[in-house]
Amino acid sequence: MDRRLKVGVFGVGSLGQHHARIYSELAGAELVGLYDVNPQRADEVAKRCGTRAFGSPDELACAIEAASVAVPTDRHFETGMFLLRRGIHVMMEKPIASTTAEAEALVSEARRRNAILQVGHVERFNPVMKFLESHLSRPRFIEAIRIAPYPPQREGAAPRGTEVSVVLDMMIHDLDIILHLVRSPACEIHAVGVPVLSASEDIANVRLVFENGCVANVTASRISRERLRKIRVFQQDTYLSLDYMNQTGLLLRKTTSGIESEPVPVEKGEPLAAELASFVDCALSHKSPVVDGVHGFRALKLAVDILSHIRDNPS
Repeated sequence: MDRRLKVGVFGVGSLGQHHARIYSELAGAELVGLYDVNPQRADEVAKRCGTRAFGSPDELACAIEAASVAVPTDRHFETGMFLLRRGIHVMMEKPIASTTAEAEALVSEARRRNAILQVGHVERFNPVMKFLESHLSRPRFIEAIRIAPYPPQREGAAPRGTEVSVVLDMMIHDLDIILHLVRSPACEIHAVGVPVLSASEDIANVRLVFENGCVANVTASRISRERLRKIRVFQQDTYLSLDYMNQTGLLLRKTTSGIESEPVPVEKGEPLAAELASFVDCALSHKSPVVDGVHGFRALKLAVDILSHIRDNPS
């Protein structure tokens, strides 16, 4: 389409700044401006992206058709409802909200206003996912690991993401992917998690059993010395090992001549750029997002159930 979507960004911290950067480069988008509670930060990012820092959320909302919400998780509901009630399409960073009740309300409001609500489970746009989806038949066992160093301190605020548990901050990416791949409800949850440097869990592990018999083992930690984002999927006669961070993988298959392995062909790219381009396209053409509000709700619901299990059964 030759028309450009008027878009804004709410929250330009460590992630929101990249939303602004990508929108400023997208052919289908016009980055009208951005807003952040820190005016100095807003001015800095606006200058870098060739746009304007608005003085209030209302002022920015009046000038746009769509927005990315990259504020802290505990502000997702407030900011999302503020925008959806104005009929503005919303690209909500994950998790969709802090509670399932808030998530349901956001989904309902988007439907009521006929607005697009996309949730930022960015790994769905990772190039390795195309290969994984095309080679899946019936997953039997899935193992996912996502670890990273503790976020740096911030002046006047907690380290990024630590306002919620690592289950909501990091593991939820893998929960969304696993739900997408398995396509069956979880019927058993066995989970452990502990706070180390934060008020909530900094490391967690969960074993999920699904109604169709698939089993998943998922680990997330934000107190590691290294960064790692990997998933391994086992099914009949096939084993896939994929590295989200390096966008590489290996496929092993049983053949008549034995076990054969081959590297996964991946056309590398920036997942966030693909995600935002898809959001802009959905907003302009009113297509359903790859990860809509319902998908975001399901991932959050599973994450909340995991947290309930951890807290009801302390290790």
